Amino acid sequence: MPAIPPRTPVRKRSRRSGHEEAARTACDWLQSFIIHRIEGVCAVRRTEEGWCVGIDVLEVPRIPDTTSLLATYEVELDGSGGPAEYRRVCRYHRGTANR
Repeated sequence: MPAIPPRTPVRKRSRRSGHEEAARTACDWLQSFIIHRIEGVCAVRRTEEGWCVGIDVLEVPRIPDTTSLLATYEVELDGSGGPAEYRRVCRYHRGTANR
């Protein structure tokens, strides 16, 4: 009778998908470097090396909040899911049209 091969362990799938995990990792990592408040993730795309996550950041809040200076940062994650680099790609004003 042939020997039964050892059972390979079943890899458990996480509840988060790859792009959600990449977004969470990128936000946590970027927040450790900047003092500004993260507003949210605007884009997640797969690259050859890993992931690229676009994150909107509130850089200068105004009081009263008629205008605010926002920026979009891109965070590159390598193939293992670890952060590789980040850069600010644009800045823009958000505010109310009517005063």
